[in-house]
Amino acid sequence: MSSKPTILIIEDDPDNMMSVKDVAEDAGFETLCAATGIKGVEIFRASLPDIVLSDLVLPDIDGFEVLRRVKNFKSSIPLIIMTAYSSVESGVRAMREGAYDYVTKPLDIDDIQSKLRRAYETSLLRKKVDTLSRTIKKRYATSSIIAESKGMKSVLTKIEALADTAATVLVRGESGTGKELVARALHVDSVRADGPFVAVNCGAFAENLLESELFGHERGSFTGAVNTHKGAFERADGGTLFLDEIGDDPLAVQVQLLRALELKGVRRVGGKETVNVDVRLDSATNKELEEMVEEGTFREDLLYRLNVVSLEIPPLRERVADIRLMADRFIAAASVDNNIQVNSVKPDFYEVLEAYNWPGNVRQLKNVVESAVLLSPGGVLSAESMNLPRTSARHRASEPDVPETDGLRFPKEMTLNQIERIILEERLKTNNGNRTLSAEQLGISRRTIQRKIKEHELPY
Repeated sequence: MSSKPTILIIEDDPDNMMSVKDVAEDAGFETLCAATGIKGVEIFRASLPDIVLSDLVLPDIDGFEVLRRVKNFKSSIPLIIMTAYSSVESGVRAMREGAYDYVTKPLDIDDIQSKLRRAYETSLLRKKVDTLSRTIKKRYATSSIIAESKGMKSVLTKIEALADTAATVLVRGESGTGKELVARALHVDSVRADGPFVAVNCGAFAENLLESELFGHERGSFTGAVNTHKGAFERADGGTLFLDEIGDDPLAVQVQLLRALELKGVRRVGGKETVNVDVRLDSATNKELEEMVEEGTFREDLLYRLNVVSLEIPPLRERVADIRLMADRFIAAASVDNNIQVNSVKPDFYEVLEAYNWPGNVRQLKNVVESAVLLSPGGVLSAESMNLPRTSARHRASEPDVPETDGLRFPKEMTLNQIERIILEERLKTNNGNRTLSAEQLGISRRTIQRKIKEHELPY
């Protein structure tokens, strides 16, 4: 089976057919040929080529009718119209009606080959969009998570091992890394997949409202409780309950969570009876819960119950190998959601994405790509399509080889370990020992900075 892209040529003039065929094959295409519009449409439906090149004037149906039939059957495949030089307005009309482009006779070899190659690139991108659209219902399965980077491959391996177990999983990672996506994958790939998946953002509720949201309330239990309300535990019965930002739970709610886990049941606010529930509880946080335990703001016994297994989601800056594939997915989604056709993506678009540090992680990448799709003229995505702060760009090899930070300079003979200690100590000193702020500025997690402080025996 040929790996070459395929082009269908519809042309009734034998000499011109051979000329176009030679030009297309010289450009690397495998050719299919038809001398009439109807025959061309038949071949198109049977073979689904990558591109269609059709003459405007044919002995049966014209090029406009070919265009309509092709678009009705498979609108994502680009069609180029051939027209006489004196009928350029017909080519323009064809583009208004959905043709990818037009070429004029007599044919300019360089022009037609260039347009064929661009049309093929468009065809590939549109196929990606089609594929992603067809699989959107399966987007939460483990198989749908992009993982070319070593860190994410490790995460997926753990998800696959944990999915069918009853283990309580604590998902850790910076904001925007996709912790809920991992929790959904744990659910979708498990024996509980047919049950409900209920997600609660604990940081989005005041204490009294969070209690009601999680455990429910009885009618009349407080002002405004006009009806009995089932909490998230009851709604998730038989499935999975995911508690995001678990570190934001007040201590009073933490006590009730621990009780619910131990008794496998909940008591609604204002209620007297315990309602039994069968729930797998997974949670997520971007905070250092161990540090909160030391500070007295998080219960140690609850942490033990939640942290049976810990999954650490790496930040996007450590997942450069995933960025291009993620961008393609977000391009496809934005194209479908907003009914915008993306015709091509220039290499420098990806280069900018891969060079950026992504403090907002995957969530920021998605927003940036969607904005680029919405605002780029002509459906062409390039470096100019994005507006990203230069301060978060990664240093490139072309920059000076002398490390520098906050005015500090280091001799080349210093080891990386020595430089790391100096940078870390200087940043902590500048921030009066604030670990969280220093970690954010250095682009590392609080967990990492705590480990580094111990390794270098720093007094912070």
